[in-house]
Formats: sequence, C-alpha cells, structure tokens
Amino acid sequence: MLGFLTTLTTGVHFLALLYIGLGGFLAWVRPRAIYVHLVFALWGVAVNVLPLSCPLTELEDHLRGLQGLGPLPGGFNEYYIYDVLFPREALPVVGVGALALVAFSYLGAYLRWRARSAAESSDASTMAG
Repeated sequence: MLGFLTTLTTGVHFLALLYIGLGGFLAWVRPRAIYVHLVFALWGVAVNVLPLSCPLTELEDHLRGLQGLGPLPGGFNEYYIYDVLFPREALPVVGVGALALVAFSYLGAYLRWRARSAAESSDASTMAG
C-alpha cells in the first residue's frame, strides 16, 4: 500500500508540474481557471527561487521513509527530471521556455476574455436597441 501511495504521489507531482506549465491554456476555455493556475504558477516559481520545500516532495520523502527508503536524492526535480527528461545544462533554456509558455497562455487567455467580453457587449447592445 505504501508503494502505491508513493507512486500515486509521484504521479500527482508530475501532473502538478504539467499543470504549472500548461494550465494557463485551460483559461482559454474556462476563464476563471486562471486564478487556480496563478496560485500553482506562483508556487512553482517560489519553490524554485526561495528556500521553500515542495509539499509533494515532502510527502513522497515521508512515504519513502515509511518504506525504509531515504529521501529522493537531490529532490524530485533532481531525481526524476534533470538528466532524465532533459540535460541539466539545458535547464536555463527550459526554464525560460516554460516561463514563455505560461506568459503565452496568459496572453491568449486575456485576448480570448477580451474578445468574449466585446461579443457579450455587442450582443447586449443589439438586444437593447
């Protein structure tokens, strides 16, 4: 059971990272989703810039400890991502790319929100007139 919970936590961690990178695009369809994504995005930046630990990494380390395993060597990103999904030397490029992707998703969400608002205003004035 502990192994399953550890694996589940790891899966949720990967989903959270995907959401941090791509969740802004959800706001293109569901505009209010931007507020949830903003919290995730700010947390993702804070954990990587400030001396904060990620609660998902803490949970995974706790579950590993209950199994007699040590904490993830170097943390979640160090263990599962760097030199596994992309070379460590590419981290600055990947980081800038991730920030650009989030900025692009936010710009798109704003432009779609603005277009939707203009269409609603136009519909309301047509109905009133």
